[in-house]
Amino acid sequence: MSPRWQRLRGLARKEMLQILRDPSALLIAFLLPVVLLFVIGFGLSLDAHKLKLAAVIEAGSEPVRGISEALDASPYLNVYWAPSGQAARLALDAGQVRGILTMREDFAERLVNPQRWPAQAQLAVNATDPNTGTLLSGYVQGAFSSWLAGTMTEDVLTPPGGIALETRFWYNPDLRSSDFIVPGIIVLVMSMTGTLLTALIVSREWERGTMESMLAAPASMAELVGAKLGVYFVLGMASMAMAAILTVTVFGVPLRGSVLLLALISALFLIFALAQGLFISTIARNQFVSAQLAFLSTMMPAMMLSGMLFDIASMPRWLQLITCFIPARYFVSALQTLFLAGNVWSVLLPNLLALAVAAILATAATLAVTHRRLD
Repeated sequence: MSPRWQRLRGLARKEMLQILRDPSALLIAFLLPVVLLFVIGFGLSLDAHKLKLAAVIEAGSEPVRGISEALDASPYLNVYWAPSGQAARLALDAGQVRGILTMREDFAERLVNPQRWPAQAQLAVNATDPNTGTLLSGYVQGAFSSWLAGTMTEDVLTPPGGIALETRFWYNPDLRSSDFIVPGIIVLVMSMTGTLLTALIVSREWERGTMESMLAAPASMAELVGAKLGVYFVLGMASMAMAAILTVTVFGVPLRGSVLLLALISALFLIFALAQGLFISTIARNQFVSAQLAFLSTMMPAMMLSGMLFDIASMPRWLQLITCFIPARYFVSALQTLFLAGNVWSVLLPNLLALAVAAILATAATLAVTHRRLD
């Protein structure tokens, strides 16, 4: 065995012993991902269930009773049957309901004779939260459409002329926001885990003075950096495997792509994150400062500028250009594609190249700022 490999093996053994003696790295690698996945995965959702709706029914007939049953059967609505419009308005003002559905006295007559005039119902929505207001409107329209489809099948009503639109949802047929968000949470988890693993651990070595003995060793700086990256890379990949298993088993997100591709893409991003942590620790040399820099450089960009929550195409043009320099953007796109769509090479190849470039640049920057001196 060559002297270089002997030195690398010795340095790697030293890192593993340090991890076993100080379990903080294991907590970062395995406890932090679980906590973040469960808290954010279950707590953050763009879906809304059991939205409270006040319904005022002034008309009484068999079709109206059918609509009432459709509203009650909706899993997304919690209907409060208000005795009057005034009671419904008081409930809306008090925040007890999100909207008021009103069907006037002539609603049933208009419903039976759609050729003469259309049946109209009024939906008043509390739009202080625009997203929830839009969802409530869609759920009410969905209940009406379900009831109308059933009556048309039974030939109860003669529908007016129009266009029949058949909608199909690909890749996420149930329209579950968790299928879209949870892969993005993995990116957030790996960004923080990978960066904190090296940022805090190396900063602690600077504070305790153990870095001095490492710099005095005959190993080169490339060997020192390579040993640290190698050991924590194995730890980070184990953390990524655990996060992927939880995503599939606990959150029910399908993995339609290749496991090997998932491992390759994750490895490239993890190398970037670990090198970024080494870069931060080399500059800061203080655990508190390193933790703050790691948080600002990982969590905020990964959550706000990666496409995890907000569509990048909807951002201003200048902000879209900034996202091009955020590696988490490419990791989010790759994971969402692998989990929901599969091996779509037209999407995966550009992301792979971007992550490879980010990993190389981060490692080169770390080697450039890491010198064999204490100042």
